[in-house]
Amino acid sequence: MPTVAPVEVDGFVVRTGFLKDTAFFASGEGEIVLSGQGEKRLRPHKAGLLAAEPQPDGKGLISSGDDGCIHLTRLDGSGELLAERPRKWIDLIAAGPSGAVAFASGRTAWVRFADGREKEFVHERAVGGLAFAPKGMRIAVSRYDGATLWWAGTEGEPVELGWKGAHLGISFSPDGKYLVTAMQENALHGWRLSDAQDMRMTGYPAKVKSFSWSAKGRYLATSGANAAILWPFFGKTGPMGQAPLQLGTRSDNLVAAVACHPKEEVVAVGYQDGMVLMCRFEDNAEVLLRRPGDGPVSSLAWDDAGTRLAFGTEAGEAGLISLED
Repeated sequence: MPTVAPVEVDGFVVRTGFLKDTAFFASGEGEIVLSGQGEKRLRPHKAGLLAAEPQPDGKGLISSGDDGCIHLTRLDGSGELLAERPRKWIDLIAAGPSGAVAFASGRTAWVRFADGREKEFVHERAVGGLAFAPKGMRIAVSRYDGATLWWAGTEGEPVELGWKGAHLGISFSPDGKYLVTAMQENALHGWRLSDAQDMRMTGYPAKVKSFSWSAKGRYLATSGANAAILWPFFGKTGPMGQAPLQLGTRSDNLVAAVACHPKEEVVAVGYQDGMVLMCRFEDNAEVLLRRPGDGPVSSLAWDDAGTRLAFGTEAGEAGLISLED
């Protein structure tokens, strides 16, 4: 049976995950808790914390706050101020390859390289989301009426992808063939990058605020409905013409967060009432990982081995769920 070890945090859990084998919990009050061999509690920001993303190599956590600062917090608890934009509200960040970091405020996005150099990308409308491509120093910026692809390390012309409406969260498929955005309306939009073919994914009763690619990139799991909606991204046309999987259906609760298992075709599903289920793609078999709590699940993340799941809620509940063999 799964076991739950609670972790004390001081507010809304903005992001949880793992740096190597150490779990982290970043709260909106500005605290970062590192829970591994012992526990460290850090406050890199002068005020609230708005966003946090682990580096791809697991060596550090990038965070931004309403103090306009971008910080790196390392596993040993040491830290470094990477960038600062006084009087800016920095709530969009992305951690990229080779120590690169992207962040945005208003209509401007920046990429900071490991050597401290910065490159600026200005857009006509406000930036809604940022994502690095799986390979290479390429960054996608979602915005009003579409998305823009930039080569951060060169001076090449950007690629513009259009679709009417406000585009927010953004993500590349693991193979780099597709780009997907969560829209202000209750829908996803995607593009097949080889030919800019549009893909429209609708039918959600609420906004999609969480998405996660399956281990082999065959499915994209999403929140925003009373089940985890998993769109198929195999075949020549991606999700077009294919029905999505619907896992962990509950008649009385919407899915608030999803996290696909790093190895198996399994997804962790967090709900508005704080419950967490684990669901198998093949037959929708369910395992209860956490009973309902005091608030919606705000963040879920597996460790690399797929044996521990970190969770956090809007009500400041957090913990580690361990799966027994």
